[in-house]
Amino acid sequence: MSEPEALSAAEVDAVRAVWQQLGLPGLIDVHTHFMPKPVMDKVWAYFDSVGPLVGREWPITYRADEDRRVEVLHEFGVRAFTSMIYPHKPEMAAWLNSWAADFAARTPDCLHTATFYPEVSAPHYVEAAIESGVRIFKSHIQVGNYDPTDPLLDGVWGAISDAAIPVVIHCGSGPAPGQFTGPQPITELLRKFPRLPLVIAHMGMPEYDEFLDLATTYDRVHLDTTMAFTDFAEEMAPFPISSTQKLRDLGDRILWGSDFPNIPYTYTSALDAVTRLGLGDDWARGVFYDNAARLFQIT
Repeated sequence: MSEPEALSAAEVDAVRAVWQQLGLPGLIDVHTHFMPKPVMDKVWAYFDSVGPLVGREWPITYRADEDRRVEVLHEFGVRAFTSMIYPHKPEMAAWLNSWAADFAARTPDCLHTATFYPEVSAPHYVEAAIESGVRIFKSHIQVGNYDPTDPLLDGVWGAISDAAIPVVIHCGSGPAPGQFTGPQPITELLRKFPRLPLVIAHMGMPEYDEFLDLATTYDRVHLDTTMAFTDFAEEMAPFPISSTQKLRDLGDRILWGSDFPNIPYTYTSALDAVTRLGLGDDWARGVFYDNAARLFQIT
């Protein structure tokens, strides 16, 4: 969506029809990206060249300026969303947190988001974020290339666990594995901090089953649907049919996430990918709104 007018009325109507037909007041999207422009530009440049890494092109469907992207979510009927930020090096997280706090203050429907990196200062700026009213954290193990069990993060995880603030954590090995991705580091982390309210991004793709098992074991673990079940993801990392019952059983801990704007397909097609699982209207209502409303106390 390189131009604002590229968003058609038909697409808006199709998105709104999904939640209206379920009798919901709208959508809650726990996985959307708003970042400082220089950072977002670099992220988009990465995706523009990512084809060779994942064997296919990755066009940004909703490439537009910040204000327009907020407008698009409002037009879709998204009642709450996030500004998923993440550092790839030391001494970056505090700056991102400052930007995200300002963005949330001027964007009322955005859940105040913060992030962190394994560094000596991390417990201090995480505590500061908690005191300032942060609603959600983002951790990106793949991009940050860090071990979530790094002792430098012990104070971070402890503070987050005590405050019961959800952390959307990209820890699965998709779309490309990293040194510390996969279920084992998260298993070790949860053994040490069993009350951590983690939200496993992308359903833990491609290690879906293992991360669903962690959610079964730890009652504060959720998973978000970001990119999962879509035609694009199914070609790379198909969701195993054998895990469908676990998905059904954990229906109260599955959250809608889109990866907007950085998706190579339409928002509508991502919603359709979830509904065509055929797990029932109650399950879908939980995923698209009710579960996140409960988790974030949204009325």
